Amino acid sequence: MNEQLHVQSAECRYSCDIQRDEGPYACEVCEKKFSEKSTLIRHKHIHTGERPHSCDVCKKEFRKLSGLIQHQHIHSGERPYSCDVCNRAFSMKSNLMTHQRVHSGARPYSCDVCKKEFRQLSGLIQHQHIHSSERPYSCDVCNRAFSMRNNLITHQRIHSGARPYSCDVCKKEFRQLNGLIQHQRIHTGVRPYSCDVCKKEFRQQSGLIQHQRIHSGERPYSCVVCNKAFSMKCHLKSHQHVHSCAHPYSCDVCKKEFKHQRSLITHQRVHSGEHPYSCNVCKKEFRQQCGLIQHQRIHTGERPYSCDVCKKVFSEKSSLIRHQRIHTGERPYSCDLCKKEFTQQSNLITHKRIHSRERP
Repeated sequence: MNEQLHVQSAECRYSCDIQRDEGPYACEVCEKKFSEKSTLIRHKHIHTGERPHSCDVCKKEFRKLSGLIQHQHIHSGERPYSCDVCNRAFSMKSNLMTHQRVHSGARPYSCDVCKKEFRQLSGLIQHQHIHSSERPYSCDVCNRAFSMRNNLITHQRIHSGARPYSCDVCKKEFRQLNGLIQHQRIHTGVRPYSCDVCKKEFRQQSGLIQHQRIHSGERPYSCVVCNKAFSMKCHLKSHQHVHSCAHPYSCDVCKKEFKHQRSLITHQRVHSGEHPYSCNVCKKEFRQQCGLIQHQRIHTGERPYSCDVCKKVFSEKSSLIRHQRIHTGERPYSCDLCKKEFTQQSNLITHKRIHSRERP
């Protein structure tokens, strides 16, 4: 409740700053005056939390009818508000006003604790939870608590199964609007995030952040058992199974066991013959997405992995690792019969045929 009152008072203060309306109708909570009774009634919704206008698609509620009308543009796809600087279009006027601050540099919302400034009131409110551990919004199904009401609403869709945002091209549905926006870039081809080192473009900012670690060498995720570091959290999670003997996923065809479900899914394509990833240039198909990504570099010429000693570049990380052994002298593969060492496993396999007299 304190969070809600804080939001309401902040909205009221900002509203008072931008519009001073003197009149005979006064709010008994904040003493703001209005010239029309209907305006006072709408204003009171700030203090009571009442939201009498509801969207018939996703059931989101609004204090003002104008807010509902602007919201409905999300479902219709209409974007009637356009930025006069960059021509970017928006479904809501408030979003346009917020966007224009990108060009003007305006940050009208300031934290009264650390003085950090924000373009949006929501950004300030989210930030203030750093200084407070309050989580006033609780899920009535699983009791998980949230600091913001809209996060609770989004979370509740996990239980209800509601996916109010739908792609108008392929009809895929999403729980969150940003999920739909990111998905639509698959159809439009838009890649708004670009690496300032190699100019590679990405649909999602998270993809760019992960990619930049190739250039920086940053590995922020570390195993607590062996201290091995990883550039991606999912790689750390996969690695942690090395320290466990559990193989809970089993192939129902050949009974081979796997530590990860995704490894089992990939393996099952050996039996089914499925190759779900296809190159849009030459139509070659692959069982794994990583195989497709590496293959596409044949067409693009991209070589994102660079040796920090001689600057030679490679299209695959594994090729860079093998190459670096030239500089380090490392020979990690050893013959268990004569102890001869090799830089590559393939060379060790070839060598072992000397002892077995096997002819390939």
